[in-house]
Amino acid sequence: MRGWLWGGGFVLGMYYWLLPNLTVFLLVIAAMLGLLWLAWAVLAWWVLQEPWTGPRLALAITALPAAAVLVEYATSWDKLGGPWALLGTSQWNVPPVRALAALGGPWLIGAFIVLINLVILLAATSRSRWRWYPIGAAALAVALMAGWAIAIQQPSDAGTLRVALIQPGVVHDPTTRFDVGEALTRSLVAAGPVEPPLDLVVWGESSVGFDPNARPDLMARLTELSRLVGAPLLVNVDARRQEAGGIYKTSILLDQTGELAHYDKRRLVPFGEYLPMRRLLGWIARLTEAAAEDRRRGHAAVLMPIEITGGRRIEIGPLISFESAFPDMSRDLVRRGANVLVFQIATSTFQDSWGPWRNAATSALRATETGRPVVHSTLTGVTTAYDATGRRLGSVIGTDQRGVEIIDVPLASRNTPYVRYGDWLPAAAAGYLLGLAVAVVLRRTGRDRALSRATGTPGPP
Repeated sequence: MRGWLWGGGFVLGMYYWLLPNLTVFLLVIAAMLGLLWLAWAVLAWWVLQEPWTGPRLALAITALPAAAVLVEYATSWDKLGGPWALLGTSQWNVPPVRALAALGGPWLIGAFIVLINLVILLAATSRSRWRWYPIGAAALAVALMAGWAIAIQQPSDAGTLRVALIQPGVVHDPTTRFDVGEALTRSLVAAGPVEPPLDLVVWGESSVGFDPNARPDLMARLTELSRLVGAPLLVNVDARRQEAGGIYKTSILLDQTGELAHYDKRRLVPFGEYLPMRRLLGWIARLTEAAAEDRRRGHAAVLMPIEITGGRRIEIGPLISFESAFPDMSRDLVRRGANVLVFQIATSTFQDSWGPWRNAATSALRATETGRPVVHSTLTGVTTAYDATGRRLGSVIGTDQRGVEIIDVPLASRNTPYVRYGDWLPAAAAGYLLGLAVAVVLRRTGRDRALSRATGTPGPP
């Protein structure tokens, strides 16, 4: 019961800002996701039964972190809400711990948190002579972590991307929002050309509320802005597409000649951008602020080439809002050749909560995991950037601000183990726990057969 309440309460705490949108249905969702932590609690009850022998403690410090990894991996499925509520994100501002993401993604940090808390529990409550073994294991883990953190801090000189980030703040009217974004972009050159020159200007999610291909006047204003600042613009469109009929969220890269490339959002926010099983659950939209119409999905990742100062050509990998929370999407872009990840975000749904800051924290982990810098440009939230180790760059435009930030982003070219090997830790955790379950079954079967031979009673078939 405590495990279930913990899991449901944790989910509710992470998503509390959705209460105005989902009302009582958020409680139902939290209770359902809490069932996964119930399974972890049952395992904890089993492995932590006293007496605490050496083998039992060894089992505890391996099985419980592995099970926690699988629970988090399961709840990170986009249909269940996605990887917003991961334990690892809480450590984004602790460089030695954050560095673990380069080895095993957020799953390794989550496992480390469980391990350290478990060791503290055992050290504080156990009188067994074996309690020093998990403490020694934790000390070794910390030493290895520190060594790895030092190793990945080595600089990688691959040039610099000079980027301007535009944040208009909370502006609900799409026409006014476009005007504010345009004015802020023009302010870059109000006192003369930017020196050193800009390589890219990024607007936040939903910064353009009209289809530019259906509005030549808006496209003309955007291309003129690109000519004026001397750099391509990456804007984000949230509008009904004329030729397709449906509503898309699209990142569009353009310069003074017109559109260069575009990317359609692929993973949509449940209830916010689409309603799961709408035919069955359509009535929820009438009682809550859930999406009245499902947005359309894109079909493929896209890399967008730009030329930076010095004539070097690089590839930027765009993701939109909810997608920045998924480790696999950033990893896939880097495997395809992305030199820098650009996330376009809008956090107006949870603007007055701590959600925008947590959203920005996920970008620090994506940088560490992939070994690539991340540009985190928001319409309304926390606008910033991170280097390839997850260290925050420049100043931050906060949730209550409107403005422009120019950041020199150092590029990097080294691939991390996490990029190379992907989600190896969840796979290893599943294999270990499956092997453990088989071993327990075989051991009990063997013990029952030995008992039946000794007593002369029939054993299991």
